[in-house]
Amino acid sequence: MAVGSYSLAAGEKAASQGQSQRDVNKRLKYISLAVLVVQNASLILSIRYVRTLPGDRFFATSAVVMAEILKVLTSLLIILLQKRFNVKETAFFLVDSIVFQYKDTLKLAVPSLIYTLQNNLQYIAISNLPAATFQVTYQLKILTTALFSVMMLRKSLSRVQWVSLLLLFAGVAVVQVQQEGKKEASVSDSSNQNYSVGLVAVVISCLSSGFAGVYFEKILKGSSASVWVRNVQLGIFGSALGTLGLWWNDGAAVAERGFLFGYTDMVWCVIFNQAFGGLLVAVVVKYADNILKGFATSFSIIVSTVMSIYLFGFHVDLLFTAGAGLVIGAVYMYSLPKTAGGSSSPSSSSSSSVSAESSRTNGGAEMEAFLPKSVLSAGRRRISSPCRTHPRLTAPGGGGGGGGGRSCSVSESLTTCLSVCFLSRPLCLKTLYFTN
Repeated sequence: MAVGSYSLAAGEKAASQGQSQRDVNKRLKYISLAVLVVQNASLILSIRYVRTLPGDRFFATSAVVMAEILKVLTSLLIILLQKRFNVKETAFFLVDSIVFQYKDTLKLAVPSLIYTLQNNLQYIAISNLPAATFQVTYQLKILTTALFSVMMLRKSLSRVQWVSLLLLFAGVAVVQVQQEGKKEASVSDSSNQNYSVGLVAVVISCLSSGFAGVYFEKILKGSSASVWVRNVQLGIFGSALGTLGLWWNDGAAVAERGFLFGYTDMVWCVIFNQAFGGLLVAVVVKYADNILKGFATSFSIIVSTVMSIYLFGFHVDLLFTAGAGLVIGAVYMYSLPKTAGGSSSPSSSSSSSVSAESSRTNGGAEMEAFLPKSVLSAGRRRISSPCRTHPRLTAPGGGGGGGGGRSCSVSESLTTCLSVCFLSRPLCLKTLYFTN
């Protein structure tokens, strides 16, 4: 009886720890999204300011490489901090994670290549399009992210969420078109801009952003590797590929003028902000998802526009108010919980079943805190048939004291099945046999 009470207490403790961890992850989710809004808004404002400064312009390709190097150095510093500044342990950890597990590292080559291409395309697009036009068109990445999430991650979006995606794009478009109308007369001398090149660049950037973001999310959430290790892996490939692009596009000019040509204090601020944003995106993808990341990015455009009222003298009118209302309403609609009743759409019911399965899996994971290792090694494997592998569960020392045992038949993961048996007969685990 005492052992049974202990097992129940242990189960409650594990469940409590699992709930507290979910609460922490939820807080991290919304904190990272809020910080991402601020970071994106400040980045947009600083880039606009840098591009209006007189004098020589820096090489965009060198800025991409420098941002990647800063991301790697920052991630290494955080890993070193996690290892309590034990350099030897950190070195062994990095060699094991990056070199020995090279197959896992090579998975990051694809998103890294796409991210590097995307960063360079953004500079090309901004150089050939008005800033507002670029920002409006760039919101297509939210729709591409949603499509890739459905195709690659098997996510299901309700009709309300699809409508919210369309409302989001419409709201941002209204706000930016309103600004563009005010600035069109004063920015008509754009003879050095090629609209077609800019439009193609931003469309390709949207497609690549959606695919790379979802691919990276799948890698992050499909493994137990640290998000900072993933950033180091991404940064290594990004630095190498960015350097290759620098040599290909601006090699002669960089050799003549220098890698840091045109860098000012404000340019360094933009690069640091961009590097921090890359790290922050990885955190957001880990604890939220790419679609919410897209909403945060779009909401930051509204924030940057409000800030530019004070910095650049913009004026808010009815169009801006309507567009901002559409964006805020779209964010609210997307965050609404899916209905579980009969009125739910097929995609909603599919999502409900996925959510229920996830809940059952989490329940099994909570038991891993005190299940034996030999049981856990079997329990991590999922089976399609009921857990019927031990028709007689008896206490140690024979059949005395316990009677005829208990048959466990639960169509769940093996870990969940063991959880049920463990709570009802805690001593049975010592004589548990499996015949999968």
